[in-house]
Amino acid sequence: MAVKIRLKRTGTTKKAKWRVVVTDAKSPREGRFIEEIGYYDPGKTPAGITIKLDRYKYWVGVGAKPSDTVKSLVGKTSR
Repeated sequence: MAVKIRLKRTGTTKKAKWRVVVTDAKSPREGRFIEEIGYYDPGKTPAGITIKLDRYKYWVGVGAKPSDTVKSLVGKTSR
């Protein structure tokens, strides 16, 4: 089973919020997920980013592939 770390869209029309989830690569964007490890709210100033870095590192160590956007968000939170 290929596992990915990617964003899941929540919120209302034109007020999107995103959850950072670990999911099967074949699942749809708003489909089932294995674990929620954070969230991203671009509507706040500054943007609200919270990611459980210990769980992120665990999943990457096990072989999960993060999306480009998630990599960027993790880079912003670890500063």
